[in-house]
Parts: sequence; C-alpha cells; structure tokens
Amino acid sequence: MAQSLKILIACGGTGGHLFPGIAVGEALRARGHEVMLLISEKKVDAQASAKYTHLRFETMAAVAKPPTLSLRMLPFLWKLAGSIRHCKKVIRRFQADAVLGMGGFTSLPPVYAGHRLGLKTFIHDSNARPGRANVMTSRFCTQVFLGLDAAKGFFPKRETFTTGTPVRPEIANLPLRKDAAALFGLDPTRPTVLVTGGSQGARRLNELSAQAAASLPPETQVLHIAGSLDFQRVSEITHGRPGYKVLGFCDQMAAAYAVADLVIARSGASSLTEIAIAGHPSILVPYPHAADDHQTRNAEVFSTAGAAVLVQERDLNAEKLADLATSMIQDVSAHERMSMAARALAVPDAADRICAAIEAALSPS
Repeated sequence: MAQSLKILIACGGTGGHLFPGIAVGEALRARGHEVMLLISEKKVDAQASAKYTHLRFETMAAVAKPPTLSLRMLPFLWKLAGSIRHCKKVIRRFQADAVLGMGGFTSLPPVYAGHRLGLKTFIHDSNARPGRANVMTSRFCTQVFLGLDAAKGFFPKRETFTTGTPVRPEIANLPLRKDAAALFGLDPTRPTVLVTGGSQGARRLNELSAQAAASLPPETQVLHIAGSLDFQRVSEITHGRPGYKVLGFCDQMAAAYAVADLVIARSGASSLTEIAIAGHPSILVPYPHAADDHQTRNAEVFSTAGAAVLVQERDLNAEKLADLATSMIQDVSAHERMSMAARALAVPDAADRICAAIEAALSPS
C-alpha cells in the first residue's frame, strides 16, 4: 500500500494486550506507517514498554468496569466519559486514520472515540472465549480480529477475521541457546524448565513451582519469572537449590524461551502464542478466577492438539507438578511430538495479517 497511514493502537493494562500491540506496531512501521501506542499508567506497562524506545507511547487512565448493578457504576460512567474525551483529543492531535484496540476495557474509550470521530476502528481478541469488554467494544468496530477460530461465534453480527495473535519479532527469532543461557547464568547443556505466571494471579502457581523444585532431577535447571511482588517469597522457598534462577521481571523473553525445554504457565492467549512460536511443550494451569474461565478454554485448544498438559490448580500439588515436568522432559519422543504440535498452532505472520486487513479497509475503493 503506497499511502502512509497513522494508526493509534490501544494496548495497555496487561502484557497480554501490550505485547501483541507492540508486535502490530512494529509490523506497521516496517510497512511505512506511523504508529502511536496508547497504554495504561500501570507499572507493568511502563516496565514492558521501556525497551521499545523507537516506538511512540502515550498513557491514559485505565477505567475498569464494575458489576452492572453496582453503586460504582455512576463514578465509572463519569470516568469513562472523561477518558473518551481525552482519547478524542489524542486522536485529533495524532491525526489518526484508524484506531485498533488490542482488548480489555482500556480499548473501549479510544475505539469508541475513534468511531464517534468517523474513523475506521478495529478490535483484536486473542482468547477462545472473548472478554465481555471486547464484545461490547466490537459494536463500534469496522472489523473484529480473532486469535482463535473458536471465538467467532461470540461475534455473530460483526465482520470477523481470524488473524492469530501477534508476537514481537524477537520471539520469532530466538537467540542461540548458549547465548541465552549465559544471559541468565545457566548451563546450556542441562534440561531447563521455564516458569512464568503472567501478569496476574500467579501467586499459587509460583508457590507450587517453587516447592516442586525439591523433587525435580538434580540436573534440571529452572528459570522462574515470579513477578516483582512474589520475587522475595519465591527466592526464599528455593534458597539453596542449585540451578534455580528467580527473576522479578524479565524483558528478555526471547532468551527465556531459547534456553527452555518445557514451560509451566498460566494460559493467557498471548503467552500461549509465544509458547507455540517457540515450539515448547507446556504444563498449563489456568488462572481459576479469570473472567468466564477463558484461560481454561485457551488451554483446551492446546491440550486437544497434543501440545500441552492441562491441569486445574485445584487438582495440582507440588509432587504432581514435579512428576509431570520430569516425565515431559525425560520422554524424548513425547517431548518432540508435543513440540511439533505446539508449532502447528503458531501463526507467525499474525501481525502482518492485521496490518493487511487495516490497509485494505482504509484503501480507496
């Protein structure tokens, strides 16, 4: 497409929204377009976006919707109206041609503002069961992009396009294992388990993974991204266990995947997409309090395909987790089958698919 476009991408609130948004931003810039990424004021957004100094970010106040019958609805609606006014100002100042929301309630105000200003608007949903915020936002969208075909039925009156979930370019181009191991102070020749709980609800998974370390084979290494709030506790539980590396935050996820042989994780859609691109078997423990239990639906897609083992948190203890991890690492043929199944679920060109769809919607007829 010859015309250079200005695209506003609303992608804040969680890593599951932010990182796919960054991936689309990178792809749009590579195609000659100008991009602004609208993120929340949360610490996780500031940390995760800090390394992308070549991208333009602007913050907005996040407005989470309370229960519909709650007394908090009135202040919510007041804040929402203010957020929409702010987004209109940002859109006008940037002179945006279109608005893309990457999901969650941080996408609603900018997408609605873009719609009211007469722009083409889009929403992306990564999950097998879409979030209610995205279903609501889709009412004001030109087109809905989906990470998984399973979500199509939740948007019966909207034009949908299954693109897959975008991943940052570095995830698709992992560094050498030896270089990645050196970055974390690990041995590249030893089997390595990567534990990552995502940006919410990781406390119990962190605890189970840390306790399981005592029952893993002594040659097994663990790279555990525990989150800043749980870093100290996990470090204390695993103190003295050789080859157990705990991080509070990791901005080198490509290296983390490069050194891993197995991933233990929640089943947020963005994390699953990265696991698929990396081609790793995984033990998936859905966050039990996720809205509409959407993480279980995501994990079922991987489990059914033979790429992962799905275990509910209520059915898991440290011994069972250690046994599962040990068997999945030591059974070489099963490990290879699961790796191939994971890669078969990957959509490496998801970001470019979204870019092409936006370009097509904005091209002169």
